[in-house]
Amino acid sequence: MVEIITGVERRRRWRPEDKARILAETEEPGASIAIVARRHDISRGLLWHWRRAMHGSQAGLSSAEGSAFLPVTVVGDSRAAPQVPVDRSIEIMLPGGVCVRVGRGADLKVLRGVLMALRS
Repeated sequence: MVEIITGVERRRRWRPEDKARILAETEEPGASIAIVARRHDISRGLLWHWRRAMHGSQAGLSSAEGSAFLPVTVVGDSRAAPQVPVDRSIEIMLPGGVCVRVGRGADLKVLRGVLMALRS
């Protein structure tokens, strides 16, 4: 498709039924916003704007009206693996295969000194 623009470029005006048709394409399973936008020669941002407007929220979040908290119960699974204590540390892999384990509450000044010493 080739579009030749003569004179001053203006915004295209989209009829509501055209917007609805294009938005319906984005709702199909496996649909990609980028592909739909490219197919219709519009920006992805415009499609997202239309979706938010269609769903009634300019912020893109659903309104609290009609929302509710649902009760949740966590039930243990007898087939689940036994609980393993959570290790509250991180590992920093340095070039040359050096591994530094940093535990919870480590002094950052000391850690910085250790890392600088290992780098040199």
